[in-house]
Amino acid sequence: MNLGVTISLTLYFVLMLAIGLYAWRKSTSNSEEYMLGGRQLSPAVAALSAGASDMSGWLLMGLPGALFVSGLTQSWIGIGLVIGAFFNWVIVAPRLREQTERYDNSLTIPAFLSKRFPSKALTLRSVSAIVIVVFFAVYTASGLVAGGKLFNTAFPDLIHIGDTSAYQTGIYLTLGIVLIYTMVGGFLAVSLTDFVQGCIMMLALVVMPLVVVFRAGGLDVTAERMFSVDPNFLSMFHGLTVIGWLSAVAWGLGYFGQPHIIVRFMAVRSVADVPKARNIGMTWMIISLAGAVGVGIFGRSYVVGNNINVADPETIFIVLANTLFIPLITGFLLAALLAAIMSTISSQLLVASSSLTEDFYRLFLRRHASEREIVNVGRAFVLLVAIVAAIIAKNPDSKVLGLVSNAWAGFGAAFGPLIILSLTWRGMSGAGAVAGLVVGALTVIIWIALGWGSSFLGGPGVYEIIPGFIAAFIAIYVVSLMTPTKDEFRPLTTPAE
Repeated sequence: MNLGVTISLTLYFVLMLAIGLYAWRKSTSNSEEYMLGGRQLSPAVAALSAGASDMSGWLLMGLPGALFVSGLTQSWIGIGLVIGAFFNWVIVAPRLREQTERYDNSLTIPAFLSKRFPSKALTLRSVSAIVIVVFFAVYTASGLVAGGKLFNTAFPDLIHIGDTSAYQTGIYLTLGIVLIYTMVGGFLAVSLTDFVQGCIMMLALVVMPLVVVFRAGGLDVTAERMFSVDPNFLSMFHGLTVIGWLSAVAWGLGYFGQPHIIVRFMAVRSVADVPKARNIGMTWMIISLAGAVGVGIFGRSYVVGNNINVADPETIFIVLANTLFIPLITGFLLAALLAAIMSTISSQLLVASSSLTEDFYRLFLRRHASEREIVNVGRAFVLLVAIVAAIIAKNPDSKVLGLVSNAWAGFGAAFGPLIILSLTWRGMSGAGAVAGLVVGALTVIIWIALGWGSSFLGGPGVYEIIPGFIAAFIAIYVVSLMTPTKDEFRPLTTPAE
């Protein structure tokens, strides 16, 4: 490994561990601090933490790889995400921040749902916890696959652990650092590292496309090369069917049901801070997504003009970092990719762990466990989920975008309609909530198992979040009308200021 790259990555790792140590001293004395940072996140930290934990390695690997292969038509995914994220901040964020505190200071999504629908409290808590753990195991695995690909592409001669490959070593190193600061510092460590990682990611995504265009000889030369690759490479509509367009834009529906994102809304300092956090978060997101599009599009032009072989399109960011920059800057860019990967992994591990701790361990095994015991059990569950994700990620041929899309759809369909309606519709019943959760999750799982995301009834595939989201919405509405209850939406008391 080059000395300059080593220095940059070492400094990055040290910074992450230092933040974890700070958070351990600052905010791990009880379960609320360990799982929600004491609900004291500033707007900037909440916004960038939500963004960084959202985007993951998908932002610097999956999306640029899709654009590298298929051209600008893949940018509709990013457009759909921007629209979905905006409405998530408007509809869900202020209501969830207020209601989770008012409903007995709920620390997890399952706990909130059980308080919101007392008639089905145990069922909701149990089923939602299972859904969270299952889909997060897959989602976390996607981040580890990205980490493995990073080390396998950038450092193929990396010193291995035993007889493991560079890919497997990359998984172990990525997971090891994340585990240390997540287990030690909890939610505050995850949120503060997300903030720093979000800044690094955005800077890298602004710098990379600009340098690629400059080194290629300017926009005219870059555009000419792209047209030589495919005259329709820069078209947003060429070859795009209505179903294909809907499947791309429908990614935005997933935002309403992503526990690792909406938990940031629960932790922001106050409802009054939500609009400021929304503005910061949306600005960061638009700039970062535009940069990712530029990496994929301009990167294809550059490698064609310079006869560079890219074996795996999802590694285009790494290839450009190694080709265009001096080692010290390359190390920074690779740190940005690690930041994207680690910020999401840490958030997912903590949310899955919190759900196992609050909605399984405390609920079924140790109802009167001390706060210190709950914090320690939470750390143990972080490790357990991490091990399962590492096992899923063992295959180096796994695709980051594929794993992310499956988990994203699962959460979006299972929790999206449930969260929206539970926060806005007084007529929703506990039975309706359970029906929506189960129907949404099962629809996605069945759709994936039958391969209908690739081909549906002989035609193009339909992204599984679309049928899952619609089916869950209908299930909640119909079952709620059939099982009306009077005590589901209890009067809320004003929380202490």
